[in-house]
Amino acid sequence: MAQVTIRINGYAYTVGCEDGQEAHLERMAGEIEQRIGSIKAIGGQSGEARLLMLASLLLADELHDMRNAPTALPPSAKVEADRRAKLRRVAARAEEIAADLTDA
Repeated sequence: MAQVTIRINGYAYTVGCEDGQEAHLERMAGEIEQRIGSIKAIGGQSGEARLLMLASLLLADELHDMRNAPTALPPSAKVEADRRAKLRRVAARAEEIAADLTDA
């Protein structure tokens, strides 16, 4: 198990992670540090626990928005998907007709 020391709001934290995941853990810490920087820029310095709580809420809100974002295809992709579906239906019908002719 690897150990990484990350810095968040000027404090160092040593965290364990799976081998090879060190860079990912550092990027995640960077995301938190970025949110804390945004909070400080808006409202000034707060206590450590409050900053971490607010950063957590910002990340949770972003996660919520991503999970609830519409997953509709862009119009051009939807048109293409509709065309493919119609083509499959036509091909299936043509095979049914051919099978009926063969059986007759």
